[in-house]
Amino acid sequence: MHREVRIQTENFVPDAEYQALRRRSAGSAGAIATFVGLVRGVSGDADAGGLQALHLEHYPGMTERSIEAIVDRAAERWPLLDVVVVHRVGALAPAAQIVYVQVASAHRAAAFAACEFIMDYLKTDAVLWKREDARGASRWIEATGDDRDRINAWDDAAR
Repeated sequence: MHREVRIQTENFVPDAEYQALRRRSAGSAGAIATFVGLVRGVSGDADAGGLQALHLEHYPGMTERSIEAIVDRAAERWPLLDVVVVHRVGALAPAAQIVYVQVASAHRAAAFAACEFIMDYLKTDAVLWKREDARGASRWIEATGDDRDRINAWDDAAR
């Protein structure tokens, strides 16, 4: 299985990632599922108003290892051929691309499920710190109750 995890400040080009996977898979993939996450223009703090920037910090090496562990867990559950995760760090403006997840498998069910699984775990288990700046106020963001419920559902399904 090809596995690629990149943490970067620069933007990514989804079509370029897709075309690279198509070249690598040489016809073995029957399905490719992708997810592109964007920075919302609304702060999570309703009183703060519109979001001015989202700042993402990471710990080089540790962040990549935490995401690789998530990919490994997905590969244990589904027959995956190729996984690419690109996560941006630094200051990102509203509407900027923040995360890209691409999963290939022989069949669509595995590709869809693994892509969703990886994204759900990125929200809770990836070693990344997020801070919102909205109208002069800053606040650190943590995983929500909904994020944790989604993880619990995956864990329950595995039992």
